[in-house]
Formats: sequence, C-alpha cells, structure tokens
Amino acid sequence: MKYIAYCRKSQEEKNRQVLSIPAQITALKEFAKREHLEIVEWVEEEKTAKVPGREKFGEMLKKIEKGVASGIVAWHPDRIARNSIDGGKVIYLLDLGELVDIKFPNYWFENTPQGKFMLSIAFSQSKYYVDNLSENVKRGMGYKIKMGVWPMLAPAGYVNVNNKGNKSVEIEKDTARVLQKAFKLFAEGGKSFTEIARFLHKFNIPNDPTKGGKRYKADTVRRILSNKFYLGIMKYDGEYYPGTHKLFITKKIFDEVQKNIDKIDRPRLKGHNFAFSGLARCGECNAAITSEQHIKKYKRGDSQTFIYYRCTKKLGPCSQQHYSPETDIEEQVREIIGKCGIHKSYEPHILKWMDEEAAKDQIGADDEIKGLEREEFLLDEKLNRLLDTYLDQVIDADTYKLKKNQLFEEKLNLKEQIDVISKSGSSWLEPMKEWLGSALSCAKIARAKNTCHDLSIMAKTVGSNYFLLNRHLEVKLDLAFAAFQSEGDIWSTSAHGGLKTCHVNVYRKIRTRFQSQR
Repeated sequence: MKYIAYCRKSQEEKNRQVLSIPAQITALKEFAKREHLEIVEWVEEEKTAKVPGREKFGEMLKKIEKGVASGIVAWHPDRIARNSIDGGKVIYLLDLGELVDIKFPNYWFENTPQGKFMLSIAFSQSKYYVDNLSENVKRGMGYKIKMGVWPMLAPAGYVNVNNKGNKSVEIEKDTARVLQKAFKLFAEGGKSFTEIARFLHKFNIPNDPTKGGKRYKADTVRRILSNKFYLGIMKYDGEYYPGTHKLFITKKIFDEVQKNIDKIDRPRLKGHNFAFSGLARCGECNAAITSEQHIKKYKRGDSQTFIYYRCTKKLGPCSQQHYSPETDIEEQVREIIGKCGIHKSYEPHILKWMDEEAAKDQIGADDEIKGLEREEFLLDEKLNRLLDTYLDQVIDADTYKLKKNQLFEEKLNLKEQIDVISKSGSSWLEPMKEWLGSALSCAKIARAKNTCHDLSIMAKTVGSNYFLLNRHLEVKLDLAFAAFQSEGDIWSTSAHGGLKTCHVNVYRKIRTRFQSQR
C-alpha cells in the first residue's frame, strides 16, 4: 500500500509547536521504516488547521481520490484536522474506500466502524482544544484589558515587556521621542500623512527588518495619529477601557491632530491646494467660498497665474458677483493677524502677572480639584448604572457601548482638567500661556516672507466664522484676541517705553475671559 506523509505546523503559533516539521519528518521516517510503509510523497504545510482552506491538504486528498496513494501517515490526528469540515472529508473518504488506511506513530487506527468513530472523536477533541484555547485567550485578554494592560502588540512608541511573567506595555524612549515630534508637526497643520510617513521613515520608524525597512503608508499614519491608545484609552471589542500605560502625548496635541485630520478628510478641489480654501463663507447667503485658478498668457510667450475666491451660490440667490483676488485676501488676513500680535518685550511682564495670579489661585485649587473629583465619581456611578441596565437586558449591546464610550470621554476630560490644575494650580493658566504663545507668533506670521498657507493656519487660530462680503473679509475673533482689536496698537510696539494702565486693563480682561471658562 502506498502512503502520503503529511507534516504540518501552524505558522502563527511557532512558539507553541509540540514538534516542528523537520522533527515530524524524522519521526515519520523512523516509523515508516519500522512498519515497512511505502511513502510515495511527502507533504509539508505551514498553515493552521483551525479553519478549512489548506491548499496542500486539499491537493493531498485529491491525489488520494485519483488513486496516487490509498493511505496517510501523520504524527497525530490534530496534524490532519482541527475543524469539522476537514475531519469530515477524511472520514467520508474512508467511507468511500478511496482512503484505506491512516497511520500515526503514537495513535492507533483501524478502518472499522469503531475505528472511524474513534478517529472522529480524535478530530473532535482537536477542534475542542482549539475552541477552548480561543475562549481562554479571549477571557485572558478581556481580564488584562479590564486591569488596564494592553494584551496585544504594542503600538508604535511602545514596546511589550515580559518581566518574570508579568506582561506590560512600556514607552520605547527613542521611538516615542520621534513619534511625539510627528504628532506636534501634524498638530501645527500644513502636513500631510505622506509627509509624516517620510518623517518617521527618516528616523527608521518602522525599522522592523522583516518589513524590509519600508516606510508607513498614508492610511497607517492616519490610524496611528487617530489611535486613542496615546491618550490612555484602549479600545477592545468596540468598547473603551482605561489603560495603565504611561503617556507621552498630551490631550491638547492629540485633539489638535484630530482637528487637522478632519480638515484633510473634508472634500477638496481636485488638483489644487488653495491656501484660503475653507477659511470663509459668503457674508450674504452663508454659502461656501470656492477657489478658481486662471492663467493669463501673454504674446511674448510667458504667462501669469491668478487665484480668485467667490461665492458658490449653492444656497440660493446671491448678489455677490465680484471675484476676490488671493492677493487681496492675503493682505486682509495679514492685517487681521498683525493686529492680534503682541511684541515679544511684553512676554516677561505678562508671565509675571500670570504667575502672581496663579499663586493666589493655588489656595482655591484644592477645592476645584475636589469638585472635579465629585463629578468623576458621579460619572463612575452612571457607568455602573449603565452596566446594570445592560445586564438586565434593558438596552442592547450597541447602545451600551455607544453610551459607555461617551461617558468615558467625559471622564477623560475631567481627568485632564484635574491633571492640569494639579500641575499648574489653576485650569486657566495653561490655556492662557498657550494663547500668549500664539499672540507672540502672530507678529512673525504676519510678515511678508511667510506663505499664504502659514497665514491661513494662523488665521484659524485667532478667529473663526470668517465671512467674505463685497470683497471684504470679516471675522469673529476667538477669546482674548478680540481685546487687541478693541484697544488699538498698544501691544504692537516695544514695552521699553513703560507699561501703562491700558496694558493692565486689557490683560485683566483677557485673564477674566480664560478664568470664566474653567
């Protein structure tokens, strides 16, 4: 009788193989020699048997159907089948008589009704082992997730660590520094996913030799920049869980990154990337402002490109007929940004005032933290009640996950506020310092050497709700920037001439606005 020797191992379970393929081959050769078996072909396959679809296994069965061999030799029944379909095919070939015999070194089989029954039980046991292993893995992963430990491959910037059996995820310092810089670059705006991919590749991220050192694709970069794992949130089976891993990305930077991702996801004009696209709406009908490019060719052979902005008139009748040249928009944006700027000589004075106010606020910081912690406690109670409602089958799984994720986001915001107050003593101090940084940058950005794209980014920082009416750009300035326009140019010149009452009054007005947002 002729036999085909079948040797298999699961490619994804290399660390848990009882016997490798070379070891199986050696054992089967000794077994065939001892039992005087004629093996006409050796089949080696590195693929799981948990699901149907093994190519070489299927080819082996076809050869048996054609009469190339009438027997199979394998190390163990679980090498042949771990799912009911493949196991059923083998039993069926035995029923037809096309497969006459199956031999194993450590498992006895006889082609009788009782033998086929015992073989089907062996296949079923192999399937049960796989199913039970899968359930145990899921249960173990679920337990680790609830304990705040990420049980899978760590995202970029982190590394899986196994310390005497205690598995955890820790920051990989070198990679984290590069990734942190990548987040900041994208948060500043004006960067595409491809540019960030080039930046990461420049510093050998990823540097996995199995991937040939290839750089990330744009969609992979997008997933990295959108991954809430960097905020301490783990998403598993559609639900959010708090992680215990350390962070190297702040929530503010992460939120800015998400805003810029949303801007990229918005529909754009194909073939062009106009600087002020999406900045303003029509001041008459509130329709979007579109951009057009016109090229004027001269008889002498050269040409000149002009860019214009106009109302799309998609929301109804609109009398705005005039096109606004990009040069006019640029000039107006520079003026708006310039008036929001502050001379660098005022920085130490404002920081001194802020520190003095923060010292006074430190007294009430503890009370503010206690209030936020009470809110956090109430959110925990809501989460517990939501879980009880789900367990009582009052709401379905999708509704439960959606509401849980919403409450989890609220809890994360509270934790961020508590952390800010704990470090700075007051929740208004950090936002105001960030505003000061933007105000100091306004004067630099408004200079002629900066591009229209730079102007557009800063314009969105100082204000929102831009409207274009009769070629004139109007804007609603955000927060403290409005104070500059109302007070003229008192901040634009050097502070060496001395501070005046008007400076102090404007500062107090700005500080009050930030304090009112606590």
